[in-house]
Amino acid sequence: MSGATAESPRPDRPPPHGLRAPGFLPNLARRLATALVALPALLAVFFLGPAWLGLTIVAAALVVGLFEFYGLLRARGIRPMRAVGLLLAAAFFLDVASPGPVPFAPLGALLLLTFTLWRGGDIESVSCAAATLLGSVYVGALGGTIGALLLLPPAGDRAWRVTLLLTIQVFSDSLAFFVGHGIGRHRLAPAVSPGKSVEGALGGLFGGVLGALAVRHLGLPHLGLSHAVALGAAVAAMGIVGDLDESLLKRWAGVKDSGALFPGHGGMLDRLDSLLFGAPVLYYYFQYAR
Repeated sequence: MSGATAESPRPDRPPPHGLRAPGFLPNLARRLATALVALPALLAVFFLGPAWLGLTIVAAALVVGLFEFYGLLRARGIRPMRAVGLLLAAAFFLDVASPGPVPFAPLGALLLLTFTLWRGGDIESVSCAAATLLGSVYVGALGGTIGALLLLPPAGDRAWRVTLLLTIQVFSDSLAFFVGHGIGRHRLAPAVSPGKSVEGALGGLFGGVLGALAVRHLGLPHLGLSHAVALGAAVAAMGIVGDLDESLLKRWAGVKDSGALFPGHGGMLDRLDSLLFGAPVLYYYFQYAR
């Protein structure tokens, strides 16, 4: 006997919560309102606007996310070189999204190391440089794979590739949210994010597959059925990893959200975390396996 009773839930399970838990409906309403405004606007840009406009939107979101990331570092007393980090992130973004004859990343690395030497009198200059580089790779390089989805051939699929990424993550997040709140009992990563459950993660994987199949039916009929299922599961799985990764950063920084840009959703980095980890799956698929 473990000694657990109906009044004292098992310690390996999260606190009781469900679809009627206090705060659930207001939180859901904020999430839905934000999504109903943001998603149609994004899709309109990707489908109706030129590629450069979509790239501009993606780049602007990444800039906000990068500075939110550096804000998490500053909450712990680490002072990243934000201007240098922005330039280095731009270099990584360009090298991944649209590789050219002259790679930009080495120039950015030289700039970072030069500024590290310039700040050499500061005993924390090395840790600041390392933190600056981490943010640039995290947001710039991974974000470049989102930009690449808008530039890879064939041009007619560019909006559908980004829609595939967004739909997989939206479906995955939504089912994870409902399943986790409804029947979630077993913690997925209690040391990182106590509110996430194994049941919610499984619901998220199923939602990712449904999202991929929906986009395949609507605009990517040449995407094989088995490929769509595999991509949906893989992108959703990496999205969960990305979400946990950012949860670890926020837990380390001692904050609940990376920002307050989106009501009910937190900051920009809170919206990008899953996309940044899921996009490379689609990038490698459409670049090398299609």
